[in-house]
Amino acid sequence: MKKYYVGFDTSNYTTSVAVADSEGRIVANLKRPLPVKSGECGLRQSDALFAHIKNLPSITDELSEVIKGESVAAVGVSSKPRDAEGSYMPCFLAGVAAAHSFAAAVGARVSYHSHQNGHIMAAAYSSGRAEYLLGGRFMALHVSGGTTEALLVTPRGASFEVELVGGTRDLNAGQIIDRVGVSLGLSFPCGKALEELALSYSGGHRKTRITVRDGFCNLSGLENMAKGLYEKNGDSAEVAAFVFDFIRDTLIEICRQTAEKYGRVPVLFGGGVMSNRYMRKEISSELEAYFSEPQFSADNAAGIALLCRRESLFSSEV
Repeated sequence: MKKYYVGFDTSNYTTSVAVADSEGRIVANLKRPLPVKSGECGLRQSDALFAHIKNLPSITDELSEVIKGESVAAVGVSSKPRDAEGSYMPCFLAGVAAAHSFAAAVGARVSYHSHQNGHIMAAAYSSGRAEYLLGGRFMALHVSGGTTEALLVTPRGASFEVELVGGTRDLNAGQIIDRVGVSLGLSFPCGKALEELALSYSGGHRKTRITVRDGFCNLSGLENMAKGLYEKNGDSAEVAAFVFDFIRDTLIEICRQTAEKYGRVPVLFGGGVMSNRYMRKEISSELEAYFSEPQFSADNAAGIALLCRRESLFSSEV
């Protein structure tokens, strides 16, 4: 009989369930996006919580088909955004309730993890260099609609010690991408469609002044610059390329400044924005960079399932 580890994650935009086997392979990565009305740029927590409650029965039925009577060793769930005092979002309560119900049905224990650590673990796994990265200290850049952070990560036992050393002081990169995309008439979330526009642009790189100090950036001005550029020339492809060039250059500068302070370490990129392949070539030429694959870069429960397995392995060694 196989032994499985199940992870639940109910972020603000995706209902996710994943299954890892005893060898640390992800055998299922199930997702249900939450509906966002046309023209809107996000969801209220009450709407997200309701949408998860609607999604969970069908995705749990699909999970049961994956398990098919095999042994479930443990169930993990993201219970909060990050490992910090006071970190809380109501949408994660849906996943906690579902994880406990499923665990009770299969006779497994439940372990709690943070959404942030799940992203780090999923990114490391899908980069193909998890063993190397988890063998020492590394930088993790989590770049999404809800987060733009540079994290100095030190593996500690089954989990991570995470220190915030850089990131945004105002809007997140994903927020800018979605706001600009919606203003161009794209549907939320806008990352994929905006990337396609950027890739179609054949002009040169438009240099602009980025603002990064001591590893922290300001991105709020980018929205107005992008909208001003579109009003000037009406070229949506150039606007898309400009937005991604600005974000890419900002991320590279964050890494340069944090390296000066904390030393050069491998840099792991994850989060929904880093599903974008437009930015990767130049980032890789500047840094020792590793990237999460797109299906593991956006919100998912794979990292939670892997952390659940990792915790079980460390517990058995004690």
